[in-house]
Amino acid sequence: MPASPPVILWFRRDLRLADNPALHHALASGRPVLPVYVRDARLEGRAIGAASRWWLDKSLRALDADLRARGGRLILRSGDAEAQLHRLIAETGADQVFMNRLFEPEAFARDADIAHGLKADGVVCRGFNATLMCRPGAVLNGSGQPYKVFTPFLKALLTAAEAPSGMGAPETISVPEDASSEAIDDWGLHPTRPDWSSGFVGTPGEAGAKATLEAFVAGGLKTYATDRDRPDRAGTSGLAAHLHWGEIGPWRAIEAVRAAAVQGRVPAGEAEKFVAEIGWREFSAHLLHHFPYLPERAFRPEYDAMPWRDDAEGLAAWKAGRTGYPLVDAGMRQLWATGTMHNRVRMVVASFLIKHLLIDWREGEAWFWGCLTDADLASNVQNWQWTAGSGADAAPYFRIFNPTAQGEKFDPQGRYVRRWVPEVAGLPDRWVHAPWTAPPMVLAEAGVRLGETYPRPIVDHNEGRERALAALKTVSAGRGEGD
Repeated sequence: MPASPPVILWFRRDLRLADNPALHHALASGRPVLPVYVRDARLEGRAIGAASRWWLDKSLRALDADLRARGGRLILRSGDAEAQLHRLIAETGADQVFMNRLFEPEAFARDADIAHGLKADGVVCRGFNATLMCRPGAVLNGSGQPYKVFTPFLKALLTAAEAPSGMGAPETISVPEDASSEAIDDWGLHPTRPDWSSGFVGTPGEAGAKATLEAFVAGGLKTYATDRDRPDRAGTSGLAAHLHWGEIGPWRAIEAVRAAAVQGRVPAGEAEKFVAEIGWREFSAHLLHHFPYLPERAFRPEYDAMPWRDDAEGLAAWKAGRTGYPLVDAGMRQLWATGTMHNRVRMVVASFLIKHLLIDWREGEAWFWGCLTDADLASNVQNWQWTAGSGADAAPYFRIFNPTAQGEKFDPQGRYVRRWVPEVAGLPDRWVHAPWTAPPMVLAEAGVRLGETYPRPIVDHNEGRERALAALKTVSAGRGEGD
């Protein structure tokens, strides 16, 4: 009997073996499996940022190791994804492709084009959902339209979505030896000359995702609703990058926190708060799928008339963490050093750029895209537009975070600021979030020389606030609104 032709398992942002429907169905075919990852910068319409490339490098290596432990290996190809799939089909005789779908607009359309092209050549292409609780289009309002407000969306999502049955990682995977692979070392995903990633945090890969979830359930989940806003505490899940790269699926995270609540290990309200945050991620993905213009234009079109300022010096100071506002600077420095930033501080630094400096939110979104290991197009765009007041169910533009007050409330002892802004570490708690208000003697004792060792604020809070409110009046949405 002639050997059965293999099937292709096309990995993208589903870099795991457990709970992977495409892998599950590929193995169920009874055929040899060709696991392949294609590095195609055009696949999603936007090349991934430098920090994300660092994570991808480690995640692909971890996936390859997991496959090799089961007798398989990961085949790496680069270039046009469709061309590489056809090349692999020609080399091996594969007649089926299994993949988990991407739902960003350009990726979704490209997937459809590739599937149609393969079908025309007699190759069956089967797609599944491994990245979201529910595929976009399955959660619509009573008029058959996408939800634009989060709370009713979340209620509908939790009603409509069903957790898939558990699919464990296979014990063995048979991969033909004749399929060639590129070497990941040749891809240059890890930065060199210089290597600026030495302080990056997180353990990429499926095992890292599992360990991160377990640590969160055992620790931060117990006080998640409050401590997730405290940058001086380990109160967040740390799962963002693992979820983005598909090293763990959202349902497995939800099941773990709910199980902890049922077992009495954490309060039920804390678990459901985390589920709601997963729901916000879902909301962002569904919005981008239905409104593909969001990376370029405001969801609320009147906000495209905002009179943004061209402020190269202010933008550079913000990127470098040299604004003179310690909480803002701490966040930007944490981002650069570690590839991530605390969630509460992300909102503060975004508000500062958009409202205090009146700089276009797209500048900030692009910087985050390059610097975050968890950079996710839907979440990044939606969260920036939320802060700018231009997104769906967004915070009002006239809600302007006071970075000093935010620091005093959420970092009351200044532990977070002192870690990332050592220039002000010697200041007492009373002045650590507003060094410019400290008496000269206090500054001297702490070794702080404003304008020398640490910058003065590049914009006065009240002046920046008034300028932002004046700008708001120029857009139709802002007429008649006040603080």
